[in-house]
Amino acid sequence: MRYLTVALAKGRLASKAMEMFGAAGIHCEEMANKDSRKLIFENPKLGMRFFLAKATDVPTYVEYGAADIGIVGKDTLLEEGRRLYEVLDLKIGKCRMCVCGPESARAHLKNHELIRVATKYPRIAKDYFYNRKDQTVEIIKLNGSIELAPIVGLSEVIVDIVETGSTLRENGLTVLEEICPLSARMVVNQVSMKTENQRITALIREFQELVRKKEERKG
Repeated sequence: MRYLTVALAKGRLASKAMEMFGAAGIHCEEMANKDSRKLIFENPKLGMRFFLAKATDVPTYVEYGAADIGIVGKDTLLEEGRRLYEVLDLKIGKCRMCVCGPESARAHLKNHELIRVATKYPRIAKDYFYNRKDQTVEIIKLNGSIELAPIVGLSEVIVDIVETGSTLRENGLTVLEEICPLSARMVVNQVSMKTENQRITALIREFQELVRKKEERKG
């Protein structure tokens, strides 16, 4: 049996995803060893293997077939724009992509003024302002604490992920506009979907059922 390879975005998302795999009867004991220096973790009995990658790299691994399946946030998928199948919203890691800034910046957005926007997500920001709002802006790519940009005058607003909003409030910022809701998604390589259709489809169905049950318990 050929191994099905799964790329997981490092961090909390990987832990939550492995809980779901466990609930679907797919375990990988090697991953439980936190001291392990292994890069690839296998379950030979089930023909599954897993590896952890930086979130921004997961769509690349999947597009090029180094992984059959990926678990990664919708923000990364939107920003990377890779050719792959997005097959399921896992309803975990929920948050929002928003335009944020001081309350005084609300008028700049309303009047469609030329402003500077700091973000880790230039593709998402550009699509939102140019295509959805029809507003010309200067986009500044940053990698660190985005909230700092409007405070020190680098930009009028930021485009960033908002989970609870506590960091914004602590720094005198607020959500000015919501771009889109975000959550973890399961993605599949386009060739793998054809060559391993039966196994991948069965896995998707298992996860669909887990998501459905979880949502029922919530609701």
